[in-house]
Amino acid sequence: MEREILDTKRKALKINLNEHIYGTFAEIGAGQEVARNFFTAGAASGTVAKTMSAYDMTFSDAIYGAEASGRYVSQNRLLRMLDHEFGLLNERLSGEKYDTRTFFAFADTVTTLNFKRTNEPHGWVGIRFQTVPGGLPNEIFFHVRLLDTDVNMQQRVLGIIGVNLVYAAFYHHEDPKLMIESLADNLTVGSVEIDLISVKGPAFGKVNNTLLNLYLIMKDFSAAAIFDEDGHPRQAKDLLYKKDIMILRTKYGQKSNPNFNLFNKATEQFTRTNNVEPGNLSVMIEILLTNVLTDEQETPDDIDLEAVAKRAEDMCKTGNLVIVSNFTRHNRLAKYLGRCKPKSVGISTNINNLKFVFNSKNFGENYSSQLLAYVSDMFTQNVKLFAYPFMDKKSNTVISTANMPVTADAKPLFEFLLINGYITDIKDYSEEDVKTA
Repeated sequence: MEREILDTKRKALKINLNEHIYGTFAEIGAGQEVARNFFTAGAASGTVAKTMSAYDMTFSDAIYGAEASGRYVSQNRLLRMLDHEFGLLNERLSGEKYDTRTFFAFADTVTTLNFKRTNEPHGWVGIRFQTVPGGLPNEIFFHVRLLDTDVNMQQRVLGIIGVNLVYAAFYHHEDPKLMIESLADNLTVGSVEIDLISVKGPAFGKVNNTLLNLYLIMKDFSAAAIFDEDGHPRQAKDLLYKKDIMILRTKYGQKSNPNFNLFNKATEQFTRTNNVEPGNLSVMIEILLTNVLTDEQETPDDIDLEAVAKRAEDMCKTGNLVIVSNFTRHNRLAKYLGRCKPKSVGISTNINNLKFVFNSKNFGENYSSQLLAYVSDMFTQNVKLFAYPFMDKKSNTVISTANMPVTADAKPLFEFLLINGYITDIKDYSEEDVKTA
Protein backbone atom coordinates (compact mmCIF):
# COMPACT_ATOMS: atom_id res chain seq x y z
CA MET A 1 0.00 0.00 0.00
CA GLU A 2 1.34 3.45 -0.94
CA ARG A 3 2.10 5.73 1.99
CA GLU A 4 0.29 9.02 2.43
CA ILE A 5 2.56 11.95 1.56
CA LEU A 6 1.76 15.04 3.58
CA ASP A 7 2.29 18.38 1.87
CA THR A 8 5.00 20.67 3.24
CA LYS A 9 2.64 22.84 5.28
CA ARG A 10 1.01 19.82 6.96
CA LYS A 11 4.41 18.36 7.81
CA ALA A 12 5.54 21.63 9.38
CA LEU A 13 2.26 21.99 11.27
CA LYS A 14 2.45 18.44 12.61
CA ILE A 15 5.92 19.21 13.96
CA ASN A 16 4.71 22.51 15.43
CA LEU A 17 1.80 20.84 17.20
CA ASN A 18 4.03 18.17 18.72
CA GLU A 19 4.71 19.60 22.18
CA HIS A 20 7.80 17.42 22.62
CA ILE A 21 9.80 18.80 19.64
CA TYR A 22 11.75 22.01 20.21
CA GLY A 23 14.84 23.49 18.61
CA THR A 24 16.86 25.90 16.53
CA PHE A 25 17.18 26.77 12.84
CA ALA A 26 20.49 28.17 11.59
CA GLU A 27 20.58 28.87 7.85
CA ILE A 28 23.27 30.49 5.73
CA GLY A 29 23.22 31.31 2.03
CA ALA A 30 19.66 31.08 0.72
CA GLY A 31 17.51 32.93 3.23
CA GLN A 32 15.66 31.36 6.13
CA GLU A 33 13.61 29.20 3.84
CA VAL A 34 13.17 26.22 6.17
CA ALA A 35 12.25 28.28 9.22
CA ARG A 36 9.81 30.28 7.08
CA ASN A 37 7.80 27.13 6.36
CA PHE A 38 7.39 26.46 10.07
CA PHE A 39 6.35 30.05 10.79
CA THR A 40 3.79 30.18 7.97
CA ALA A 41 2.31 26.80 8.98
CA GLY A 42 1.19 28.27 12.33
CA ALA A 43 1.85 27.41 15.99
CA ALA A 44 5.61 27.80 15.43
CA SER A 45 6.16 29.04 18.99
CA GLY A 46 5.76 25.45 20.10
CA THR A 47 8.70 24.35 18.00
CA VAL A 48 11.09 27.23 17.33
CA ALA A 49 13.45 28.26 20.11
CA LYS A 50 15.57 30.41 17.79
CA THR A 51 16.27 31.14 14.15
CA MET A 52 19.39 32.83 12.87
CA SER A 53 21.36 33.61 9.71
CA ALA A 54 24.99 34.72 10.07
CA TYR A 55 25.59 35.92 6.49
CA ASP A 56 28.54 38.21 7.16
CA MET A 57 31.73 36.18 7.30
CA THR A 58 33.02 38.08 10.35
CA PHE A 59 29.84 37.35 12.30
CA SER A 60 29.88 33.74 11.12
CA ASP A 61 33.50 33.24 12.18
CA ALA A 62 32.80 34.81 15.57
CA ILE A 63 29.98 32.34 16.17
CA TYR A 64 31.24 29.14 14.57
CA GLY A 65 34.97 29.73 14.15
CA ALA A 66 36.98 30.45 11.00
CA GLU A 67 37.33 27.82 8.27
CA ALA A 68 40.97 27.02 7.55
CA SER A 69 40.01 25.93 4.04
CA GLY A 70 38.23 29.21 3.37
CA ARG A 71 35.18 27.25 2.23
CA TYR A 72 31.95 28.07 4.01
CA VAL A 73 29.64 25.83 2.01
CA SER A 74 31.24 22.66 3.31
CA GLN A 75 30.61 19.62 5.47
CA ASN A 76 32.94 20.96 8.14
CA ARG A 77 31.01 24.24 8.35
CA LEU A 78 27.70 22.42 8.67
CA LEU A 79 29.00 20.22 11.50
CA ARG A 80 30.38 23.27 13.33
CA MET A 81 26.96 24.89 13.08
CA LEU A 82 25.24 21.78 14.45
CA ASP A 83 27.78 21.48 17.29
CA HIS A 84 27.32 25.08 18.34
CA GLU A 85 23.54 25.32 18.07
CA PHE A 86 22.78 21.98 19.72
CA GLY A 87 25.22 22.80 22.50
CA LEU A 88 23.42 26.08 23.22
CA LEU A 89 20.07 24.31 23.49
CA ASN A 90 21.35 22.02 26.23
CA GLU A 91 23.27 24.81 27.91
CA ARG A 92 20.47 27.38 28.03
CA LEU A 93 17.23 25.39 28.11
CA SER A 94 16.88 23.51 31.39
CA GLY A 95 14.33 23.11 34.15
CA GLU A 96 10.86 21.63 34.42
CA LYS A 97 9.57 23.51 31.36
CA TYR A 98 11.91 21.53 29.10
CA ASP A 99 11.96 18.15 30.84
CA THR A 100 9.63 16.59 28.28
CA ARG A 101 11.22 18.23 25.20
CA THR A 102 13.38 16.48 22.63
CA PHE A 103 15.77 19.09 21.29
CA PHE A 104 16.97 19.53 17.73
CA ALA A 105 19.31 21.83 15.84
CA PHE A 106 18.74 22.19 12.11
CA ALA A 107 21.41 23.82 9.93
CA ASP A 108 22.17 24.44 6.31
CA THR A 109 24.93 26.27 4.44
CA VAL A 110 24.08 26.79 0.79
CA THR A 111 25.08 28.71 -2.30
CA THR A 112 22.32 29.38 -4.82
CA LEU A 113 22.75 30.56 -8.40
CA ASN A 114 24.66 33.84 -8.57
CA PHE A 115 23.64 36.85 -10.65
CA LYS A 116 25.99 35.93 -13.53
CA ARG A 117 24.97 32.23 -13.37
CA THR A 118 28.62 31.17 -13.22
CA ASN A 119 28.58 29.06 -10.05
CA GLU A 120 27.37 25.57 -9.18
CA PRO A 121 24.46 25.82 -6.71
CA HIS A 122 24.83 23.30 -3.89
CA GLY A 123 24.78 22.99 -0.14
CA TRP A 124 24.98 20.95 3.04
CA VAL A 125 21.86 20.29 5.11
CA GLY A 126 21.69 18.56 8.48
CA ILE A 127 19.95 18.01 11.79
CA ARG A 128 21.09 16.90 15.24
CA PHE A 129 18.19 15.64 17.33
CA GLN A 130 17.07 13.62 20.33
CA THR A 131 14.48 10.88 20.16
CA VAL A 132 13.89 10.94 23.93
CA PRO A 133 14.11 13.91 26.32
CA GLY A 134 17.64 14.23 27.69
CA GLY A 135 18.85 11.44 25.40
CA LEU A 136 22.03 11.25 23.39
CA PRO A 137 21.82 13.13 20.09
CA ASN A 138 21.46 11.60 16.63
CA GLU A 139 22.59 13.18 13.41
CA ILE A 140 21.59 13.22 9.74
CA PHE A 141 23.31 15.33 7.13
CA PHE A 142 23.50 15.31 3.36
CA HIS A 143 24.89 17.19 0.36
CA VAL A 144 22.55 18.59 -2.29
CA ARG A 145 22.97 19.95 -5.79
CA LEU A 146 20.25 22.45 -6.68
CA LEU A 147 19.36 21.89 -10.33
CA ASP A 148 16.69 24.51 -11.05
CA THR A 149 17.83 27.47 -13.15
CA ASP A 150 15.90 30.01 -11.10
CA VAL A 151 17.06 31.29 -7.71
CA ASN A 152 13.54 31.52 -6.29
CA MET A 153 12.89 27.91 -7.24
CA GLN A 154 16.15 26.85 -5.60
CA GLN A 155 15.15 28.64 -2.40
CA ARG A 156 11.75 26.97 -2.50
CA VAL A 157 13.38 23.53 -2.97
CA LEU A 158 15.67 24.16 -0.02
CA GLY A 159 12.72 25.11 2.18
CA ILE A 160 10.83 21.94 1.25
CA ILE A 161 13.76 19.58 1.66
CA GLY A 162 14.55 21.12 5.04
CA VAL A 163 11.03 20.48 6.31
CA ASN A 164 11.24 16.96 4.91
CA LEU A 165 14.46 16.36 6.86
CA VAL A 166 13.06 17.59 10.19
CA TYR A 167 9.93 15.50 9.69
CA ALA A 168 11.93 12.42 8.66
CA ALA A 169 14.21 12.74 11.68
CA PHE A 170 11.32 12.54 14.13
CA TYR A 171 8.82 10.33 12.28
CA HIS A 172 10.86 8.07 9.98
CA HIS A 173 14.21 7.49 11.72
CA GLU A 174 13.26 3.87 12.50
CA ASP A 175 12.93 3.12 8.76
CA PRO A 176 16.07 4.47 6.99
CA LYS A 177 14.78 3.68 3.49
CA LEU A 178 11.53 5.51 4.09
CA MET A 179 13.51 8.32 5.69
CA ILE A 180 15.53 8.74 2.48
CA GLU A 181 12.52 8.43 0.17
CA SER A 182 10.63 11.08 2.15
CA LEU A 183 13.36 13.67 1.56
CA ALA A 184 11.97 14.07 -1.97
CA ASP A 185 8.34 14.54 -0.90
CA ASN A 186 6.67 17.47 -2.69
CA LEU A 187 9.71 18.11 -4.88
CA THR A 188 9.67 18.17 -8.69
CA VAL A 189 11.72 15.44 -10.37
CA GLY A 190 15.00 16.93 -11.55
CA SER A 191 15.04 19.85 -9.11
CA VAL A 192 17.62 18.44 -6.72
CA GLU A 193 20.27 15.76 -6.41
CA ILE A 194 21.37 14.24 -3.10
CA ASP A 195 24.77 12.69 -3.65
CA LEU A 196 25.86 11.96 -0.07
CA ILE A 197 24.12 11.13 3.19
CA SER A 198 25.46 10.24 6.61
CA VAL A 199 23.72 9.25 9.84
CA LYS A 200 24.94 8.41 13.33
CA GLY A 201 23.69 8.10 16.88
CA PRO A 202 21.73 5.61 18.99
CA ALA A 203 18.69 5.78 16.68
CA PHE A 204 20.89 4.52 13.84
CA GLY A 205 22.92 1.89 15.68
CA LYS A 206 22.28 -0.81 13.06
CA VAL A 207 22.34 1.45 10.00
CA ASN A 208 25.12 1.04 7.43
CA ASN A 209 26.05 4.37 5.84
CA THR A 210 27.44 2.59 2.79
CA LEU A 211 24.04 0.99 2.18
CA LEU A 212 22.25 4.31 2.63
CA ASN A 213 24.38 5.93 -0.05
CA LEU A 214 23.78 3.03 -2.42
CA TYR A 215 20.07 3.44 -1.80
CA LEU A 216 20.37 7.04 -3.00
CA ILE A 217 21.52 5.64 -6.35
CA MET A 218 18.75 3.05 -6.50
CA LYS A 219 16.09 5.73 -5.88
CA ASP A 220 17.64 8.06 -8.52
CA PHE A 221 18.65 10.70 -6.00
CA SER A 222 22.16 10.44 -7.42
CA ALA A 223 24.10 8.60 -10.10
CA ALA A 224 27.09 7.65 -7.93
CA ALA A 225 28.44 7.41 -4.40
CA ILE A 226 32.10 7.87 -3.44
CA PHE A 227 33.87 6.44 -0.40
CA ASP A 228 37.32 7.20 0.96
CA GLU A 229 39.93 4.66 2.04
CA ASP A 230 38.23 4.34 5.44
CA GLY A 231 34.85 3.61 3.84
CA HIS A 232 33.31 6.98 4.71
CA PRO A 233 30.99 8.61 2.14
CA ARG A 234 32.56 11.72 0.64
CA GLN A 235 31.46 14.50 -1.67
CA ALA A 236 33.12 14.01 -5.06
CA LYS A 237 34.53 17.50 -5.50
CA ASP A 238 36.09 17.48 -2.02
CA LEU A 239 38.20 14.47 -3.02
CA LEU A 240 38.81 14.99 -6.73
CA TYR A 241 39.10 18.72 -7.45
CA LYS A 242 42.18 19.36 -9.65
CA LYS A 243 43.38 15.81 -9.09
CA ASP A 244 44.80 13.36 -11.62
CA ILE A 245 42.33 10.46 -11.34
CA MET A 246 42.96 6.86 -12.37
CA ILE A 247 39.94 4.54 -12.33
CA LEU A 248 39.46 0.81 -12.66
CA ARG A 249 35.94 -0.24 -13.70
CA THR A 250 34.53 -3.46 -12.20
CA LYS A 251 31.07 -5.07 -12.00
CA TYR A 252 29.19 -5.47 -8.75
CA GLY A 253 28.69 -9.18 -9.48
CA GLN A 254 32.38 -9.79 -10.10
CA LYS A 255 33.37 -12.56 -7.72
CA SER A 256 37.14 -12.20 -7.96
CA ASN A 257 39.26 -9.20 -7.04
CA PRO A 258 40.48 -7.02 -9.91
CA ASN A 259 43.79 -7.86 -11.54
CA PHE A 260 45.85 -5.31 -9.66
CA ASN A 261 49.03 -6.19 -11.55
CA LEU A 262 47.48 -4.93 -14.79
CA PHE A 263 45.84 -1.99 -13.03
CA ASN A 264 49.17 -0.97 -11.51
CA LYS A 265 50.70 -1.10 -15.00
CA ALA A 266 47.92 1.17 -16.28
CA THR A 267 48.42 3.55 -13.34
CA GLU A 268 52.17 3.72 -13.99
CA GLN A 269 51.50 4.53 -17.67
CA PHE A 270 48.96 7.18 -16.77
CA THR A 271 51.30 8.77 -14.23
CA ARG A 272 54.16 8.85 -16.73
CA THR A 273 52.29 10.00 -19.83
CA ASN A 274 50.30 12.68 -18.00
CA ASN A 275 53.27 13.96 -15.99
CA VAL A 276 51.36 13.51 -12.75
CA GLU A 277 52.97 15.43 -9.92
CA PRO A 278 53.81 13.56 -6.69
CA GLY A 279 50.87 13.56 -4.29
CA ASN A 280 48.29 14.59 -6.90
CA LEU A 281 47.26 11.09 -7.99
CA SER A 282 43.88 9.74 -6.84
CA VAL A 283 43.39 6.04 -7.55
CA MET A 284 39.80 4.83 -7.59
CA ILE A 285 37.97 1.54 -8.11
CA GLU A 286 34.52 1.81 -9.66
CA ILE A 287 31.83 -0.77 -8.91
CA LEU A 288 29.14 -0.77 -11.57
CA LEU A 289 25.57 -1.50 -10.50
CA THR A 290 24.69 -2.51 -14.07
CA ASN A 291 26.34 -5.16 -16.18
CA VAL A 292 26.95 -3.43 -19.48
CA LEU A 293 27.40 -6.45 -21.70
CA THR A 294 24.56 -8.66 -20.50
CA ASP A 295 21.42 -9.11 -22.58
CA GLU A 296 19.16 -8.98 -19.54
CA GLN A 297 19.76 -5.71 -17.73
CA GLU A 298 19.24 -5.88 -13.99
CA THR A 299 16.47 -3.81 -12.44
CA PRO A 300 17.04 -2.12 -9.07
CA ASP A 301 15.08 -4.89 -7.35
CA ASP A 302 17.47 -7.50 -8.75
CA ILE A 303 20.57 -5.94 -7.21
CA ASP A 304 21.68 -7.14 -3.79
CA LEU A 305 22.71 -3.84 -2.20
CA GLU A 306 24.19 -5.57 0.82
CA ALA A 307 26.51 -7.53 -1.47
CA VAL A 308 27.46 -4.32 -3.27
CA ALA A 309 28.12 -2.59 0.05
CA LYS A 310 30.32 -5.50 1.17
CA ARG A 311 32.30 -5.33 -2.08
CA ALA A 312 32.68 -1.55 -1.75
CA GLU A 313 33.96 -1.94 1.80
CA ASP A 314 36.40 -4.66 0.69
CA MET A 315 37.71 -2.45 -2.12
CA CYS A 316 38.19 0.46 0.32
CA LYS A 317 40.41 -1.84 2.38
CA THR A 318 42.82 -2.03 -0.58
CA GLY A 319 43.72 1.59 0.22
CA ASN A 320 41.94 3.06 -2.80
CA LEU A 321 39.00 5.39 -3.22
CA VAL A 322 35.81 3.62 -4.33
CA ILE A 323 32.98 4.88 -6.51
CA VAL A 324 29.73 2.92 -6.89
CA SER A 325 27.75 4.02 -9.94
CA ASN A 326 25.15 3.14 -12.53
CA PHE A 327 27.21 4.59 -15.41
CA THR A 328 26.63 2.04 -18.15
CA ARG A 329 28.98 3.90 -20.51
CA HIS A 330 32.41 5.41 -20.01
CA ASN A 331 31.22 8.79 -21.26
CA ARG A 332 28.68 9.10 -18.43
CA LEU A 333 31.48 8.50 -15.94
CA ALA A 334 33.64 11.10 -17.71
CA LYS A 335 30.85 13.71 -17.59
CA TYR A 336 30.29 13.04 -13.88
CA LEU A 337 33.98 13.45 -13.10
CA GLY A 338 34.10 16.58 -15.24
CA ARG A 339 31.93 18.33 -12.64
CA CYS A 340 34.80 17.90 -10.17
CA LYS A 341 37.17 19.78 -12.52
CA PRO A 342 39.99 17.21 -12.33
CA LYS A 343 43.35 17.88 -13.93
CA SER A 344 43.20 14.65 -15.93
CA VAL A 345 41.45 11.26 -15.92
CA GLY A 346 42.55 7.77 -16.87
CA ILE A 347 40.00 4.96 -17.15
CA SER A 348 41.22 1.38 -17.17
CA THR A 349 38.69 -0.83 -18.92
CA ASN A 350 38.27 -4.29 -20.36
CA ILE A 351 38.77 -4.27 -24.11
CA ASN A 352 35.41 -6.06 -24.48
CA ASN A 353 33.74 -2.77 -23.55
CA LEU A 354 35.53 -0.99 -26.39
CA LYS A 355 34.67 -3.81 -28.78
CA PHE A 356 31.01 -3.33 -27.87
CA VAL A 357 31.05 0.46 -28.40
CA PHE A 358 32.87 0.36 -31.75
CA ASN A 359 30.53 -2.23 -33.27
CA SER A 360 27.50 -0.69 -34.95
CA LYS A 361 25.66 -4.04 -34.81
CA ASN A 362 25.17 -3.52 -31.07
CA PHE A 363 23.18 -0.34 -31.66
CA GLY A 364 20.07 0.64 -33.54
CA GLU A 365 19.58 3.63 -35.79
CA ASN A 366 21.66 6.81 -35.52
CA TYR A 367 24.77 4.87 -34.50
CA SER A 368 27.03 7.58 -35.94
CA SER A 369 25.36 10.24 -33.79
CA GLN A 370 25.56 8.05 -30.69
CA LEU A 371 29.24 7.31 -31.29
CA LEU A 372 30.10 10.97 -31.84
CA ALA A 373 28.24 11.92 -28.64
CA TYR A 374 30.15 9.21 -26.76
CA VAL A 375 33.51 10.45 -28.05
CA SER A 376 32.63 14.10 -27.40
CA ASP A 377 31.54 13.43 -23.81
CA MET A 378 34.60 11.30 -23.17
CA PHE A 379 37.53 13.05 -24.69
CA THR A 380 36.71 16.71 -24.22
CA GLN A 381 37.23 16.07 -20.47
CA ASN A 382 40.99 15.28 -20.77
CA VAL A 383 40.30 11.55 -20.45
CA LYS A 384 42.42 8.63 -21.67
CA LEU A 385 41.27 5.02 -21.89
CA PHE A 386 43.70 2.24 -20.97
CA ALA A 387 42.52 -1.07 -22.45
CA TYR A 388 42.92 -4.38 -20.64
CA PRO A 389 44.07 -7.09 -23.06
CA PHE A 390 42.43 -10.50 -22.82
CA MET A 391 43.15 -13.99 -24.03
CA ASP A 392 40.75 -15.35 -26.65
CA LYS A 393 40.63 -18.99 -25.62
CA LYS A 394 39.28 -20.18 -28.98
CA SER A 395 42.20 -18.79 -30.98
CA ASN A 396 44.68 -18.64 -28.09
CA THR A 397 45.35 -15.04 -29.15
CA VAL A 398 45.80 -11.92 -27.05
CA ILE A 399 43.18 -9.35 -28.10
CA SER A 400 44.35 -5.73 -27.96
CA THR A 401 43.46 -2.52 -29.79
CA ALA A 402 45.66 -3.71 -32.66
CA ASN A 403 43.46 -6.70 -33.53
CA MET A 404 40.16 -5.85 -31.86
CA PRO A 405 37.18 -6.25 -34.23
CA VAL A 406 35.82 -2.84 -35.27
CA THR A 407 33.03 -2.32 -37.81
CA ALA A 408 33.89 -0.33 -40.92
CA ASP A 409 31.68 2.66 -40.02
CA ALA A 410 33.53 3.14 -36.71
CA LYS A 411 37.07 2.31 -37.84
CA PRO A 412 38.25 5.80 -38.97
CA LEU A 413 37.20 7.37 -35.67
CA PHE A 414 38.70 4.51 -33.67
CA GLU A 415 42.03 4.87 -35.49
CA PHE A 416 42.00 8.63 -34.91
CA LEU A 417 41.61 8.03 -31.15
CA LEU A 418 44.46 5.49 -31.18
CA ILE A 419 46.85 7.68 -33.17
CA ASN A 420 46.25 10.66 -30.89
CA GLY A 421 46.64 8.69 -27.66
CA TYR A 422 43.08 8.95 -26.41
CA ILE A 423 42.89 5.15 -26.30
CA THR A 424 45.93 3.01 -25.58
CA ASP A 425 46.79 -0.54 -24.56
CA ILE A 426 48.18 -1.42 -21.17
CA LYS A 427 51.81 -2.23 -21.89
CA ASP A 428 54.59 -4.37 -20.35
CA TYR A 429 52.22 -6.97 -18.93
CA SER A 430 53.05 -10.60 -18.33
CA GLU A 431 51.34 -13.53 -20.05
CA GLU A 432 50.02 -14.68 -16.69
CA ASP A 433 48.32 -11.31 -16.19
CA VAL A 434 46.50 -11.68 -19.48
CA LYS A 435 45.30 -15.16 -18.62
CA THR A 436 43.80 -13.95 -15.34
CA ALA A 437 42.42 -10.61 -16.61
